[in-house]
Amino acid sequence: MATLLSPGVAWSEVDLTTVVPSLSTTVGGFAGNFVWGPVNELTRISNEIELVNTFGQPDQNTFTSFFTAANFLSYAQNLLVVRTVDTTKANNAVSGSTPLVIENKNVYDIEYMDLSADANTGMFAARYPGAIGNGLKVSLWSSANATAFSTWTYAPDFNGVPTTSNWVSSRGGSNDEMHIIVVDTLGHFGGTPNTVLERFSYVSKAFDATNDDGTSNYYLNVINDRSKYIYVMHHAQKANGAADTTTWGLPAANTQFAEGATNYTGTLSGGADAAPTDGNLTQAFDHFEDSEKADVSLLMTGPASQTVAEYIVNNIAETRRDLVTFISPPQAAVVNNMGYEANDIITHRNLFNSSSYAIMDSGYKKQFDKYNNVYRWVPLNGDIAGLCAHTDYTNAAWWSPAGLNRGLIKNVVQLAWSPNQADRDTLYKNSINPVVSMSGVGTVLYGDKTMTSKPSAFDRINVRRLFIVLEKSISKAAKYSLFEFNDEFTRSQFVALVEPFLRDVKGRRGIYDFKVVCDETNNTPQVIDSNQFVGDIYIKPARSINFIQLNFVAVRTGVAFSEIVGKF
Repeated sequence: MATLLSPGVAWSEVDLTTVVPSLSTTVGGFAGNFVWGPVNELTRISNEIELVNTFGQPDQNTFTSFFTAANFLSYAQNLLVVRTVDTTKANNAVSGSTPLVIENKNVYDIEYMDLSADANTGMFAARYPGAIGNGLKVSLWSSANATAFSTWTYAPDFNGVPTTSNWVSSRGGSNDEMHIIVVDTLGHFGGTPNTVLERFSYVSKAFDATNDDGTSNYYLNVINDRSKYIYVMHHAQKANGAADTTTWGLPAANTQFAEGATNYTGTLSGGADAAPTDGNLTQAFDHFEDSEKADVSLLMTGPASQTVAEYIVNNIAETRRDLVTFISPPQAAVVNNMGYEANDIITHRNLFNSSSYAIMDSGYKKQFDKYNNVYRWVPLNGDIAGLCAHTDYTNAAWWSPAGLNRGLIKNVVQLAWSPNQADRDTLYKNSINPVVSMSGVGTVLYGDKTMTSKPSAFDRINVRRLFIVLEKSISKAAKYSLFEFNDEFTRSQFVALVEPFLRDVKGRRGIYDFKVVCDETNNTPQVIDSNQFVGDIYIKPARSINFIQLNFVAVRTGVAFSEIVGKF
C-alpha cells in the first residue's frame, strides 16, 4: 500500500487474468527434393496450389517428396517446407556461360547483391537451382525511341515506350526508364511454351528512384525483391552489343542515363538438378532443430533413408521433445515383396532406438499423379501426420488419429501391402501401426502406437501428444514467473494459472484427473536460495481403446439376469 502523508485514497492493481496460452499443434514440417524453390530455407505452405507455385510440379526424381508434402496438405493447412539439393552439383541457369548456385535470397543478398559475380555469368540468373530454369528468357528495352520500340517483339505487352520518370526528371536526370519481361520459352512453369511469366514496366536505372508510395523503383531492387524467377547479376554487358552502361545504378541527380542494351534478350541455360545426399537432407532437417525458429509439432521423413530418419529421431525429436516424427519403411519392404513384408518392416524398425517421439506406419500407397498422368508409390508418413493434424482440428491432440472415425486415409488407389490380422498382431507387438484396406470402408490407420519399446502410457500417440500440449502450453505460461519472487503470492498465482487450463483439458476428455503442487513443500528454502521455482503437475492421461471384447451369453427363458450377470 502506498504511504499517504495526509488523508486520501491510494490504489494498486494486481493482474490475475493471465491464462495459459493456446498453441498450434497442427503445423507440419518436411525437408525434401523439389524441382524449384528456395534451398535451405523454411517456407510456409498452406495448400497444394501454393506448393506447386513455390516448389514446382513433381517429376520422376522429386515426386516422393512432393506428394509427401501434398498429402499432408490434403488434411491440414500449415506446413513448413525446406528444399534441399546437392549444392556441389546443382546450378542456377544463367544468361551467360558460367553457371553458379544461389540457394536462396539471403545467399544472393550476401554474395551477389553488389553485382560482383563473374561477368561471364551474364546479366540475369534463374531464381533457384534446377534444370527447370533453363529456357527462361529475359528481354529488356531501355530506349525512348518510339519507332524503334515498335519493332521490339514484346512491345505489345506494355502500354507505352519507356522515357524519363517524373522522379528522375525532377532531379535533372533523364532516360532512366525501361521495360523488362520474363518468358517461359519451354513451358516448364506454365505448361505452354512462350508463356509470359512476369512484366516489369517503367522500372528505373537510377539507384535512388522511388515510386509515389516511397518504394524503390530501381530495376535491380524491383526484380530481386519481386520476381519469382530471376535475379539481376550484372548491368547490361557491352559484349551483347550494347552501348555504355556505366551510368546504370548511379543516383538520379543530373545523370543522363545511357540506353545500354536497347533490346537485350538473354535465354538462361546451364541449370542443373542434383538429388540431395543424406548429408544434404540432415542439414535441411536441421532447420527444425530450434523450436523458436520452427514451431512445428508434426515432422515427416518422407522417403528418407534409415540413416536420415534415425538422425531426425535422435537429433531433433528426442532433443526438442515437443514434436513427433513420422516414419515409413523402405519401399522395397512392401512393394513387390510378397510374403516378406512383415519381417522386413520389423527389421527396419529394429534399426531405431526406442522413442515415444517417433511413429512408424506399415508402408506405401499407390496414388495418381495428375501432373504427369501416371501412378506413383508414395510413403504413408505424410498421410499419418496429416491425420494427426486433422484430428487436432476436429477434436484435440489427445485424441487418437486411428480407426474408422478419424483414421481414413485419402487418395489411395491401392496399398502396397494390406496386412491381415495375424500380420497386424505381429506389427503391433513391434510398435508399428498397420494401415489396412477395408472393404466398404476405405484405407484406415489401424494403430496408434509410438516407437517406445517399454510398456508405458507414452507408447500411445494420443498420450505423447497430450503431454506435448501440456508441457509446451504450461511452460510458455510459466515464463511470466521468471524474475519474480519465489513467495506464496507467486506460487498461488502459478497454481491459479495452471488449474483452470487443466480443468478445461479434463472437461474435453484429455485427462482423467490432475493435481498441481506449488507451495513450500517443493519450494524449500534451499530451492529458493538457488533461485529456482518448482511446480509439480500430476496427470492421469486418458487412454484410447485398442482392444474390445464383447461377450454374448445365451440365457434360458426362465432364468433371471440377476442370477447370471457377473458370473461368467
